[in-house]
Amino acid sequence: MASTKANLMARSKITAQGQISVPADVRKKLGVGPGASLEWLDEGGKIMVRRAAGRTFDDLHKAAFPDGPPSGPPVDVKKAIAKRMRERYARD
Repeated sequence: MASTKANLMARSKITAQGQISVPADVRKKLGVGPGASLEWLDEGGKIMVRRAAGRTFDDLHKAAFPDGPPSGPPVDVKKAIAKRMRERYARD
């Protein structure tokens, strides 16, 4: 069984109130800043920290349009819905 050796990235001290400061290198690697949430996980006796799953508008946009913004003219959503409703519920 192959073992993996963890490299020490940074070190923090815990205050009397149980708070820590997240070192700049760790914040940069996690892509977090003021107001961000972190999750602490227990994975087989190892405590892991990761950025919480909260998503920004940019994250959602990149997920919806991985190849960039859609081409063509913008769609008027209200008109498109009205057209679909007319098509679906039209009486002959």
